[in-house]
Amino acid sequence: MTPPHNPEERPVGALLAPDILAMLEESPGLIAAETEELHPADLADVAEAMPFEQIPRFLAALPTDRAAAVLEYIDEEVRATLLEAMSPEQAAALVSAMTPDERADVLEELDEEHAEDIVDEMPAEARRVTEQLRRYEPDTAGGLMTTDFVSESASTSVEEALRKVRIIARSSRREAMHAIYTTDAEGRLVGVLSLRELLAAPEGTPLAEVAWSEVQSVSPFADREEVTRVISNYDLVVVPVVSESRHVIGVITVDDVIDAIQEEQTEDVQKLGGMQALDEPYMQIGFRQMLKKRAGWLSILLVSEMFTASAMQYFDGELKQVAALILFVPLVMSAGGNSGSQATSLIMRAMALREISLRDWWRVALRELPTGLALGTILGVIGVIRISIWQKTGLFDYNPHWQLIALTVGISLVGIVTFGSLAGSMLPFLLRRLGFDPASASAPFVATLVDVTGLVIYFSVAMLVLGGTLL
Repeated sequence: MTPPHNPEERPVGALLAPDILAMLEESPGLIAAETEELHPADLADVAEAMPFEQIPRFLAALPTDRAAAVLEYIDEEVRATLLEAMSPEQAAALVSAMTPDERADVLEELDEEHAEDIVDEMPAEARRVTEQLRRYEPDTAGGLMTTDFVSESASTSVEEALRKVRIIARSSRREAMHAIYTTDAEGRLVGVLSLRELLAAPEGTPLAEVAWSEVQSVSPFADREEVTRVISNYDLVVVPVVSESRHVIGVITVDDVIDAIQEEQTEDVQKLGGMQALDEPYMQIGFRQMLKKRAGWLSILLVSEMFTASAMQYFDGELKQVAALILFVPLVMSAGGNSGSQATSLIMRAMALREISLRDWWRVALRELPTGLALGTILGVIGVIRISIWQKTGLFDYNPHWQLIALTVGISLVGIVTFGSLAGSMLPFLLRRLGFDPASASAPFVATLVDVTGLVIYFSVAMLVLGGTLL
């Protein structure tokens, strides 16, 4: 199956693709020279604007390193289809020329059997590094890191370090040339300095004298949220990944962290919407897969909402005697659901930023209780004022018990909003304690929970306030 293209979203590709296709037919040997000034991302747009069957020919017309760089920017689905259509030998030649972290990510997208065939055809060193990276989960520091980094002994002189850095930079693609890490005699991480600091260091100085000894690092098993926190808190461009013995095994650059943040936020937003996270871009996911991702949660929420009907049926007698009560059911239900969703969003964000931990649940509860009471009081006053205006302006049929109904709505809003704030703030803690993703505490789920309890609170208050009227 040919992956979908949308040339309208790639103006550079749509503009250049016809000329490149013409060169493929007439003089493919000129393509490398004619496109050498273009960024690989632009060439990826060109490739995606071509008919799918022409993309392999286009990549073959480029030097291997250049083709590998272009392949890194090509759409994941298109890239996977391309590599699976190639022989393992052809695919291995391209994938081996990628940066190590991109290489591992690309293989993760492929069928397991085909990925293993490609790895078997790689040069020994590339295969060793790739197998090392594939041992880590994709959302951990080990899964995000690249093994391209520069390290030198702390006793090395500035001149010698500069000479080695130049050799490394000229001989291969080095993604993480932003920092130079210094090591002790056993190869353990002891310091770091930037390339600028290395260039500015006095000649003859050992690296130990100019490197920073306070080095922020992460474990290969740290999750991507922890990596993001370290890079953000210390304004780093790159962070080293170290083993238990403090040996540097890789580095994570800020561009990889940005990609990880985007994926994490996309998953959380989709879960907050009451669905499973999509594994592919919206326009590329299949119809059946879309139904599978969305139908499950919608069914669960529908069954949960049935308890709302049960609650209303339980108070059917009160509704028949004071029919005006039903007018304000949407008002009290939405207020509770909105307050719960607000609290859930705030707590999830605070958890993601490590502003709060599981042991802070009681502090959060003590904050949300008065906040919920205050918010409920504000909404309750607004509700009472609204009901008063309705009656005095004659917008609705006059009800002799409207003051009691207004009081019922006001008191109910205080209770429902307070409960919604508490429930919405505590649910993420409960889910995390049970080992689930707090993002599963989606806004629809919280709203459904508060809907049912909100109705019980509303009609219970009505029975107390309107007790004499209902007799």
